[in-house]
Amino acid sequence: MSESNQISAFAEEIIDFQRRNHLTDTDMALNSHVSVEHIHNIKAMRETAEPEVISALRSYMEHKPSGK
Repeated sequence: MSESNQISAFAEEIIDFQRRNHLTDTDMALNSHVSVEHIHNIKAMRETAEPEVISALRSYMEHKPSGK
């Protein structure tokens, strides 16, 4: 899989998670401690997410508390 397809898959993973949990980019940013700009840019594929950013977002998505 090419790097752009991996980024696209991660962006889709974020979008699906947000839909399932009714979260905005701002909600994701506040709870994952990743800037809303990074989240916007990853979803728009304007930047390649650094491993630390991917780790922070995945950790939040895997361990999201109810109601947040």
